[in-house]
Amino acid sequence: MKRRGCIVAALAALALLVAGWSFLGGWYGAGPLPKDTSFVVPDGSSLSGIAGKLEREGVISSADGFRLRARILGGSAPIKAGEFLLPKGASPAKVLSILQSDEVIRRFVTVPEGMPSIMVHERLMAQPQLTGKIPVPAEGSILPDSYDFKRGEGRGAVVARMQDAMRRTVKELWAKRAPGLVVKTPKEALILASIVEKETGKPSERRLVAGLYSNRLRQGMRLQADPTIIYPITKGKPLGRRILQSEIRAINGYNTYSMVGLPKAPITNPGRESIAAVLNPAKTDALYMVADGSGGHVFAATLDEHNRNVAKWFAIRRARGEL
Repeated sequence: MKRRGCIVAALAALALLVAGWSFLGGWYGAGPLPKDTSFVVPDGSSLSGIAGKLEREGVISSADGFRLRARILGGSAPIKAGEFLLPKGASPAKVLSILQSDEVIRRFVTVPEGMPSIMVHERLMAQPQLTGKIPVPAEGSILPDSYDFKRGEGRGAVVARMQDAMRRTVKELWAKRAPGLVVKTPKEALILASIVEKETGKPSERRLVAGLYSNRLRQGMRLQADPTIIYPITKGKPLGRRILQSEIRAINGYNTYSMVGLPKAPITNPGRESIAAVLNPAKTDALYMVADGSGGHVFAATLDEHNRNVAKWFAIRRARGEL
């Protein structure tokens, strides 16, 4: 009888050991995920609610088993919202650890300096992880930068962040502006900055170009900026050909060859440095500039000097076979 009791106790202990091993194995053992997979935790999700989603997407074998083991073995840290990369065969313990961490997949959309709004719109619409339709944002309302977004996020929300960034930047830089500027409002600063952005790709020239155009505005001269001719034709996209004489003479709200003063609105989305240049332009007597053949410009204070610089530029172009 005593021997039978020992056997029963041993069997019970063995059964308990097997059950415990199975319980722990169901938590720390490999899961059913066949390959590395991204998994999205929606905002406001709870551990209990997300367990069913994990089971439906084949990450775990049992939502009920996951909930039970998580309560006992998983700790008290909350899960995070976002998109996570779960490795092939991840154990339920590993899955929970990832969902409780900051290992969110970060996706980015980049707006380069000087990208017009029509191309920002195209870039956002081409992002398959974003949702919803949006109109083309107002020109000059987007701050060029890299922006992260969540999978499934609305395009309108991303645009709102881009525009908030521009408003904050303009407010910050406007408060630091130099005295005696020719631009009198933040909007005028954005318009002139958009011209500076399109006229030079050389960072070291921005303040000098801003100073030149400030001089022209102050003296009532036409800005004669080629990008302002192109904008009404392409909305800021490359023209892809030489400007026609009829386009130079065209009268509209943008063409600074046929009007005095600033265009009616920005012609692109200027970057922070171009805005800063306009609000702190170089002190210069320059009124003219022409390409120097190396990606920059030659500046001049008089028309005679400028004409000599233009002759040099045409000589460079003839030597290159461009004329």
